[in-house]
Amino acid sequence: MRNQWVVVGILAGTLFAGDALAQHKTPNQQPTTAPAPTAPTGAVALGSVKLTKGVTADGKPLAAGTYTVRVTADEAKPEAVGTTEPLERWVEFVQGGQVKGREVVSIVPAAEAKEVVKDSAPPSGGAAKVQTLRGNEYVRVWFNKGGNHYLINLATGTAETK
Repeated sequence: MRNQWVVVGILAGTLFAGDALAQHKTPNQQPTTAPAPTAPTGAVALGSVKLTKGVTADGKPLAAGTYTVRVTADEAKPEAVGTTEPLERWVEFVQGGQVKGREVVSIVPAAEAKEVVKDSAPPSGGAAKVQTLRGNEYVRVWFNKGGNHYLINLATGTAETK
């Protein structure tokens, strides 16, 4: 009988202590919110890029060739969930002084680039890189300029037929 009282005493003490500890538990520290990244304002000339195959930009065909690429001051609308408005803008592909196509560009501050693009090394400062992605379905045009990375994803004809 004595052993039973010992067990009852231990259980009661554990329950009481557990309730007391739970009531006085401090909340977990929440991570600090990072400041909103800044993006260049106005138009930005990124440089030239050579597309070796035709792609789709803003739902329209864009032929293979060499283009001058520039970011416009226009923010991409409608806003997509999880985007920061100033960091989603329109980019134009210019050839012979005429805009041949446009697409949304994601502007990524240099400090965050390795969090966004984990599959390859960035182009050197002031340079561009063209990569074929996901089984030839997409082409990524990647500029590194002025402390920001500019990522443009274009569909190829392979992606459109699926």
